[in-house]
This record gives sequence, structure tokens and C-alpha cells, in this order.
Amino acid sequence: MEKKKRFRARIILSLLLAAALLITVCGKSIRNAEAGKTDPYYITGSPQNREDFRELFALLAGEQDSTESQFAVIREIANSYIRLKEYGRLIHFLSSRTVNYPYDPYNSYYLLMIAYAYTQQDSYPVAARYFDLIIKNYPDLTISGESIHLACLKQLIELTDNPEQRVWYYQELISRFSERIDLGTAWFMLAQAYERIGDWNEAIQAYTQYLPYAGTMIPGFPNADNYARRQVDFSNSPKDWTFESLSVLLRTVQAALDEGSPSRLRRCQAKVNFFARSWEQGETDDSGMADFNLSDFMRGNRIRYADQLDTASNATEAYLRTWGWSQYISTWYLYFRKIYFPSNPEIHGRWEWAGVYYGEKF
Repeated sequence: MEKKKRFRARIILSLLLAAALLITVCGKSIRNAEAGKTDPYYITGSPQNREDFRELFALLAGEQDSTESQFAVIREIANSYIRLKEYGRLIHFLSSRTVNYPYDPYNSYYLLMIAYAYTQQDSYPVAARYFDLIIKNYPDLTISGESIHLACLKQLIELTDNPEQRVWYYQELISRFSERIDLGTAWFMLAQAYERIGDWNEAIQAYTQYLPYAGTMIPGFPNADNYARRQVDFSNSPKDWTFESLSVLLRTVQAALDEGSPSRLRRCQAKVNFFARSWEQGETDDSGMADFNLSDFMRGNRIRYADQLDTASNATEAYLRTWGWSQYISTWYLYFRKIYFPSNPEIHGRWEWAGVYYGEKF
């Protein structure tokens, strides 16, 4: 929390310094505006554009401060700069407004347009600072039916890679705009952000909230449903099937196969997230083991296994080729994996028999 406060203070300080610089550099512009004059800097474009700008600035000079009609004129001036891609003038003009009129109720909108202009100039870190400033220091406004805070949060999620900040942004989205966003995506991405900062308890809670939205298409996460379900199921399980090392797990499985004991082999099997699939199937095609009876495949058969693990094995995954299971698919590869579960140091790093691949490898 203290780190966030310091970060926020730095943002505000930098903007105040920038505002002070604007007052110095733009003093002449402000004095001209107060005298009813238009700074030539703001008049740009074709002859017709220049005439339009003169009329708009004349209207602005005649409007009462902070009125809706004044806002309409300022918005039209800003939109005119956007159409001409005069982003520097847009930033200059609106920055002068927010500095000169700090209590204007529409300042959050003006700052949003400044942030937009910076994105068009590829100045994304500066734009992100403005979006963040609006969220944390200015009241929300609804313009043309759209929430400014919602627009800022969406932009910040795209621009920010800091997981701690992303946690806060997604929390804000969910708590304030649940009816206006894709909640499935928001819960899953919040869980991902929690994972990145190592807060596994909160991550599991967020994944649990995501599960009712299973089927949500999340860009970059084609197996989001399976991943979330595995995390939640494993977290809620007793985890009493894990082994301290791969060598211990391997010896236990081999002993069960040598004995021809389905019950002993079943005790080695993971009780949640165990899969049985062919090599062609992806993770989204996982088959559960609820109806998988090892006795049906071991009865009357002598199951053999390779002397060594398959060459595809590595420090976190291992494959053991076995054969003799049935006349239809004789060869199975038993799949073992190292458990990644940082929230429980006693389980993290142990090994489990996690699944079966049917048939020979390609």
C-alpha cells in the first residue's frame, strides 16, 4: 500500500511540475485568452479550418465559465484538432484549460482527451499516467453514455504490464462496472495478475469466481477453462497422492505394474485433473478418469515398461512407455509431472502421476 501511495505521489508531483511549466510557457496564451484574444498558435489548417477555429474561439470567449455550452465549444475545438491530427495543439490547448480552470467539472474529460492524444503520438507511458490520474483523483463523468473511468480502466489494462497495478484495475472494473464488462475475462485476468505477484490464495478465489463463466473466449488463453478448473480442483483436494521425488514415484508405479495390482497402481494416480487421451488430442479434449477402470485393462495381461524414461522427459515432466494393456491400444505412455503449487511449500516441487497418453508417439 505504501508503495502505491509513493507511486501515486510521484505521478501527481510530475504533473504539477508539468503544469507549472505550462503556466510559464503558456502565460502569454492565457493572458490573451483572458483579454478576449486568440493566440495565433491555435489557428491552424486550411483557410476554412482557420476560419472555423476563429469562430469557435470567439464563441468560447463569450461563454460563461464551466457551462455546458462552454464544454460543447471546447469539445468541438478538441475534436477539430483530432481530425487534423494536431495532437500537440490539442494537448497544449486542453492542458492550458485544466491549469487555468482547476475546478472545471469537465476536467476529467479534457484529461482523457490529452491521454488519447499521447497514445496517438505513441507516448504510452505518459498516456498511462494521465489515465491513472483521472481514475484516482477526478470524479467519473458519463459522456455520450460512456463512463470516463471505465474507458480509462480499459486503456490502463492494455498499457500496463505491472501485475500489482493490474490487480487494482481489474478489482475496480469488477466492483464498479460488473454489468458493463465481460466478467468472465475480468475474473480470469485478475487471477492471472494475482499469480504474477505470488498471491495464490487470492488467485484461487478469482479462478473460482471465473468458473461459472466457463466458455468465455479469452484472447491468448485458449485453455482458460481447463487451467482455472485444474487450479481450483487441485487447491481444494487433499493432495495425498503426491511423491517426494520422481524416482520414488517411478519405483512405486513399477512395483504396482510388476505385481499386476490395479488397486496399488490406482493409489499412485492423481485424484484430480488426471487425464487419458491420445497424442492427437489437445488439453481441451481431456477425458476424466471417473469411468476409467484399470482392472479392465490389467486383468489377464502382463504390463511391461521401458528400462528408461522416454527421451522427451525433462526436469518438470517425464514419460514412461508401457505396453500390454489391451488388444486395441497396447501401448500407453504414463505421464508424470512436477507439481507447481507455490502457495503450499510442502506440496510445491513434489511429483504426481498426472495422466496417460494412448498409443505410440509420433
